[in-house]
Amino acid sequence: MISELHKHTILIVEDEASLRHALRDKFTREGYIVLDAKDGELGLALAIKEEPELILLDMMMPKMDGMTMLTALRLTGSWGNTVPVLLLTNLGSDDKLAMKEITEDPRAQYLVKSNWPLGKLVEKVRETVTLQGVYNY
Repeated sequence: MISELHKHTILIVEDEASLRHALRDKFTREGYIVLDAKDGELGLALAIKEEPELILLDMMMPKMDGMTMLTALRLTGSWGNTVPVLLLTNLGSDDKLAMKEITEDPRAQYLVKSNWPLGKLVEKVRETVTLQGVYNY
């Protein structure tokens, strides 16, 4: 029997194709329904249309960066205000502007890519999706 966890939809917004494909493959194997986009513009449109339970969002992308997408997402209404977002970046915690914007958003978390191997990222997504269901973000 497939658990409730394995029915959740996540959206991966990442411009680096190899990483996007690796994430999509890993989360698909873990039983998630996975949507993906290669930039913030496509990611925002897909997020609004599909309303996934969680978004993995790269911060540095062409066309629309992750912070711009997150800001636009939060302005779309109740779902956009509450969906958990895990921001993936190569920036360090010393990027004060990015950290200020993220810490002001209780539904967003900042993850440095090099500190989060795929297995650990799956655990973080699982934990976040579970908490979302418990607390009904």
